[in-house]
Amino acid sequence: MTVRPYIMTIAGFDPSGGAGLLADIKTIEALRCYGVAVSTANTVQNDNTFCNCYWTPIETIKEQLRILTERFPIKVVKIGVIEDWEKLNQVVDFLCSYNDQIKIILDPVLSSSSGYDFEESPQKNNMRSTDLFEEVLNKIYLLTPNYNEIQKLYPQKNIDDAILTIQHRTNLLLKGGHRDDNIGKDQLFTKSGQAFILNPKTLNISEKHGSGCILSSAIAAYISKGFPILKACLRAKRFIEQRLSSNPSLLAYYNI
Repeated sequence: MTVRPYIMTIAGFDPSGGAGLLADIKTIEALRCYGVAVSTANTVQNDNTFCNCYWTPIETIKEQLRILTERFPIKVVKIGVIEDWEKLNQVVDFLCSYNDQIKIILDPVLSSSSGYDFEESPQKNNMRSTDLFEEVLNKIYLLTPNYNEIQKLYPQKNIDDAILTIQHRTNLLLKGGHRDDNIGKDQLFTKSGQAFILNPKTLNISEKHGSGCILSSAIAAYISKGFPILKACLRAKRFIEQRLSSNPSLLAYYNI
């Protein structure tokens, strides 16, 4: 029997199951890995309405991290929503001290798909938050923003300058679901300076709550299986396309 790799997701709890920890675990299990989870927030939401968010204290998060890393060999981690950049930096430092070769995939969740802005959104951008964010970028393996998120991360820069700023520090997958043209065309920019276009295979899709969570978790799964970054991103893109076309509702089906 093949031993499945362990993947950690650090994200919020969405009771609808469409996004956050539940979506991550479903994805990880569907791709034949084993998922463990650390909860950063307890949200009050369904697939189209967001009411409230109750943040998990950072010490509780660290306790969860500690007991899981003491038990399981974690080589790949997916991070979703965290209250602010300072707490995110603490989490990343903990993971790097646990395993200095760990691969962290950060999906920068700045707002819910229903429009709720989380408190860590850098719209209140200042030098301190920018410095903390870029400190995080230097330690992670991959950042996966969409077009709206990359503009919020660097509101003073145009898209091309923001891409270069990030690419100097880490790998970047810029998701194309919010593009004005060529919707669905993703772009991978590697830290080594390469750029790749990942075109959609189908446009017969329906918008899904938590699609970014599913994609980043799928990348984590393929990375944990030993795929290089380009193949991992491409396979994850095909996986999310299948989920987006699984049914017309806002909630994805995993077994079609």
